[in-house]
This record gives sequence, structure tokens and C-alpha cells, in this order.
Amino acid sequence: MAGLFSCCLDCGRGNSGHVTLKEMPAVQLDTHHMGTDVVIVKSGRRICGTGGCIANAPLHQNKSYFEFKIQSTGVWGVGVATQKANLNQVPLGRDAHSLVLRQDGTVYHNNEEKNRLPANSLPQEGDIVGVTYDHVELNLYLNGKNMNCPASGIRGTVFPVVYVDDSAILDCQFNDFYHAPPQGYQKILFEQQIF
Repeated sequence: MAGLFSCCLDCGRGNSGHVTLKEMPAVQLDTHHMGTDVVIVKSGRRICGTGGCIANAPLHQNKSYFEFKIQSTGVWGVGVATQKANLNQVPLGRDAHSLVLRQDGTVYHNNEEKNRLPANSLPQEGDIVGVTYDHVELNLYLNGKNMNCPASGIRGTVFPVVYVDDSAILDCQFNDFYHAPPQGYQKILFEQQIF
């Protein structure tokens, strides 16, 4: 018992021999992977200017969910991209390195329209666009409602991506979501959090 008490006293003095775990970084837009005319503010959560930006965490887990809030309309797109995507070229979706929903409701990958939102469901200012990705298929949600608009085709390690132009401003939500993720989906986890 005295040994246990001694250990507790040592822990209180920082002599425990325990390693303090480093706090995981927050998922946010990555200022090292963005277009040259992009502006990132609000602790890596808001994008404005012209061009695209990927998040700082790849989608390693099986089922990822993230959201974007349209603060101001214009030209914009959201989805997934590899680090090879040209983030200065708007709109994205023109090559094999990005799969995105564009402001007109079309979903593009490799310069091919992969799907389209229903005509009466185009995102407007103030709307929340949710994105799910399961390493095969990207699905879209508008204000929490499934748009039944799947798209696929992108290969490799992908990251959330967003682009803006023509005065568009979008906010990214990588946690503390406006709408609950669909069953089985969760916020993006850094690779160390998965194991």
C-alpha cells in the first residue's frame, strides 16, 4: 500500500515515467495545398478568393463525412481530390484527380458529368452540403437530406476539397456538424486515430 501511495505522490510531481499523449491536430483546410489566389480564414475553415484547397487529412477510414456551408454564392465546388489536383484551375472535376459537386448541381470527374442533383435541389446561400465517401462512392446531402446522387471513379488517396470563384465564400465543417452523419459515417480521423 505504501508503494501505491508513493507512486501517486510521484505522479503528482511529474515523475511517473508516463508519456504524455500529443493532442491530434484539427482537420482543417491546408494552406500548404491551395491555389495561389485562395484566402483561408477562420482557423482553416473558410475559403474565399479564387481557386481550390484540400484538407490537411486524407480520407483513410472506411466511411467519412464532412460538410460545407454556402455563406455567399458564386462559382464553387465541393468533393474529394488527390494531392495532384490543380488547385488553380476552376472548376475542378476536369481531370482524374478530383470528383466534385459544382454550384450548378452537376457532379464532375475526369471532365465527365457523373451525376446531377434534382433540378429543385440546387444549393443556395445558407444551405449545408454534406459529403459522404466510402473509398468507392461519393454521396451528397442537402440540409441533411440524401440527394441520391452517387458518383465514383476517383482513385488513390483522396482529401476533402473545395474551390471558389466569383465572390463565393464557403465554410467547412469537419466536426460539430450541422446535421448528423448518415448511419455508419463519421468525422474524418487522422490515421493515428484509426488504429
